[in-house]
Amino acid sequence: MTRGEDALAALQRRRPEWAPWLTLVEEVVREGAGSAWDPVVRAIQPGRNGSPLLDRAAIPVPDALVSDLLARLVRLARQGGTPKLSALDAAISTRVDATSMFSASLRQDHGYVADVAAELGTDAEALQAVAALLAVPFLQACQRKWGASVPEGWVEGYCPVCASWPAFAEVRGIERTRCLRCGRCGAAWLAHTLRCPFCATDDHDELLTLMPQKPGTNAVIEACKRCRGYLKTFTKLQGCPPSEVMLEDLASVELDVAALEQGYSRPMATNLLSQGT
Repeated sequence: MTRGEDALAALQRRRPEWAPWLTLVEEVVREGAGSAWDPVVRAIQPGRNGSPLLDRAAIPVPDALVSDLLARLVRLARQGGTPKLSALDAAISTRVDATSMFSASLRQDHGYVADVAAELGTDAEALQAVAALLAVPFLQACQRKWGASVPEGWVEGYCPVCASWPAFAEVRGIERTRCLRCGRCGAAWLAHTLRCPFCATDDHDELLTLMPQKPGTNAVIEACKRCRGYLKTFTKLQGCPPSEVMLEDLASVELDVAALEQGYSRPMATNLLSQGT
């Protein structure tokens, strides 16, 4: 059993009520660990400063790969047993333009997904959940191919590979190197200390740290009073593998709940990827 499988199994034991959703996550983790998407990703060309690597790429993604993954996720969702996920009947896999849904997943275009759900008469929240996972294996392949091409000195708050906001930060080792981690592609990049990744403010009066009540934890919540965003931050010896970032993000949901209760939230999307990506 791989570390990712171990992490997923541990999460399933801790959160049995998440079983229907974690079945979909397990399928995506398995797909992302395979090699089917690697040949799709081409070498990247240098682009303008501040531009995520994916925004420079014109990648013809095979329809068959996308359609097959969407069909599997819809089938697993339908079998999940919850009313919302079960509402995604098998017809969706043939009535939905899989390529357009994949493109919307890349851009985190929630409006497009909501419109499709309304047109189909299916649950928008359930379709959003499936759509959010659809591009993850491709994005992880991008990270494997392009990770070494991330510009030195990248200081943006969003992912240099796929433009997503960070899922959490890691303060690593005795050097206490601070890295942001992408929950979609798994990328890691260096981050400024005492600066909000979402609105870039470094006004110390606008930044605060929320301490969990659980003793002995290695985690805190860093929040910004200006934009009301928050970031989970873990102190650890080394960063987790890219394939496990999404699982570690899910496993620390108690911190998300605590931040939400204090009136903080995660931004939904950066809107930095062009429509043609």
